Amino acid sequence: MKILVLMKVVPDTYGDRTLSLETGLAQRDSDDSVIDEIDERALEAALAYADTDPEAEVVLLSMAPEPAQASLRKALAMGASEAVQVVDARLAGADIVTTAEVLAAAARRIGFDLIVAGNASTDGSGGAVPAAMAEMLEIACATSLSQVAISGDKVTGTRATETALIALETTLPAIVSVTEALPDARLANFKGIMAAKKKTIETLSVEDLQIDPEHTEAARSIMIAIRERPPREAGVKIVDSGDAGMQLADFLVDNRLA
Repeated sequence: MKILVLMKVVPDTYGDRTLSLETGLAQRDSDDSVIDEIDERALEAALAYADTDPEAEVVLLSMAPEPAQASLRKALAMGASEAVQVVDARLAGADIVTTAEVLAAAARRIGFDLIVAGNASTDGSGGAVPAAMAEMLEIACATSLSQVAISGDKVTGTRATETALIALETTLPAIVSVTEALPDARLANFKGIMAAKKKTIETLSVEDLQIDPEHTEAARSIMIAIRERPPREAGVKIVDSGDAGMQLADFLVDNRLA
């Protein structure tokens, strides 16, 4: 089985995140970029299956600038077989539809039985790329799985809603997205780190994927305004003089919170 795992390189969640007031894009420092944590959990799900199937192949797929290779090496050290990176300056700031189109074209070129992804990135939080890819690839899609099990010809999982747990099952080929409820990713050991240095990271351009470059530059959505977030204001402090409960109730009513 060939499993593709979508990997997004994002600004470190422990650092400050800012937008460029000129471009509207997130400021991305290569020294402060990491693999999205939810994608690491997706990789762990794929590797857990590969541990039980010697013939399974786990391939990383990422659309990211060239400096992201350092982060992909870390993911390769965890146990993935190889990585494919779409590198093209014309894709900077690509919206969800363009991103899905490029990744779908790359997946079609690589070949796959299953695609595993995180349900939403920590920088954009769009959460629509897996479903959009499924539409373009004409394959089944199961999203936001809090549990997932992969077998030779199908994948099963559980989606948690506000009122119920929904059991899902689909035959392959398919694409699934997982939530942070899945187990943490394994740590890379010394053997994996050394092996990752020799593993292949294939780079592809828009032309390699037979996508019209002008098509990628025509975003389906545009940003019409951007401004700095206003500074936080001091909150309301309630001093209990025997009427704190009434003060709190009044505050909630005045702010339409109750």
